[in-house]
Amino acid sequence: MGTKYQPQAEYYFKEGCYIQEWLNSPSHEDLSIARARVLPNQETVLHYLENTAEKYVILSGEGVVSVAGKRWSVAPGDVVVIDAGEHQNIKNTGSLDLIFLAVCTPRFELPNYHLV
Repeated sequence: MGTKYQPQAEYYFKEGCYIQEWLNSPSHEDLSIARARVLPNQETVLHYLENTAEKYVILSGEGVVSVAGKRWSVAPGDVVVIDAGEHQNIKNTGSLDLIFLAVCTPRFELPNYHLV
């Protein structure tokens, strides 16, 4: 039996973006999925995830991502691969919200989140 999509309410996260958890449950330890939204001209803080890899799937908007000291532009359809421990952040360079999925393996847990 599958799991029905039941997003939680969007909330502001200290990283500098808005998050809506789509899947993050102890019953699914191997994966979490969240929708992230960065406002125009805003940039998330530099951070890393300990023992957790992350993929950004860009849905709408445009921006510049920084991973492990490398920077490049992103747009809808792009996938950004971030290995565990790599310093990362993203900046919205457009006039509309930058929206992407943050897919974490194993699932995102706050104790693994660290500011740089």
